[in-house]
Amino acid sequence: MLLGAVAAGLLAMTLVGGYSSSAAESYGELRPVVVLTSSLPPDEPISPRVASSSFELRQVPLRFVPAAALGDPADAVGLVPVGPLPAGSYLTGPALRLPKPEKQEGPVAVRGRHAVEISVAGAGVLTGTGRVDVLVTTDNDRGGGSTRVAARRVRLLAVGPAGQSDAGPGLTEVTLELTRGQAIRLVDAETFARRITVLAAASR
Repeated sequence: MLLGAVAAGLLAMTLVGGYSSSAAESYGELRPVVVLTSSLPPDEPISPRVASSSFELRQVPLRFVPAAALGDPADAVGLVPVGPLPAGSYLTGPALRLPKPEKQEGPVAVRGRHAVEISVAGAGVLTGTGRVDVLVTTDNDRGGGSTRVAARRVRLLAVGPAGQSDAGPGLTEVTLELTRGQAIRLVDAETFARRITVLAAASR
């Protein structure tokens, strides 16, 4: 009886081992996959601490692994979920994205004035901010041109890359602090003037 029991046990182990091997072969090889152990909110960057506490690496048969599944928790660090990620779900590449860059505030004008961006000539020699005079050159009926000062000693808030304005070759985008009247005149001048020029205002 003892020998029969041992033989039955060996037979059972052989059958189970054969079934496991057959099942493993039918499902495919195992692959490491990141699984969430706790839910993650959207738009929150994944830090190393979150990755260590909310991720688990499991071995999953290849046929059950979803497309683009991550196999290393470190690959998700620094990214943010596109939407809510529930606990128990696989972590995939399409569910993550790069964080949006922080919005940079533009130049701010004082109360009662406006920050206006225009394309001008002569800005390449300007460095930093300060006070400038704005000149507008127009054509006359005799084929010549005339130049007048459209705004005096206005504050220069920002200067773009020299000569890289979309308005024309050699022009530069500048941001000026203008009154409403000055802003209207200069924006209108961009449509008909031959050239708008800024010059560093003389110090008083």
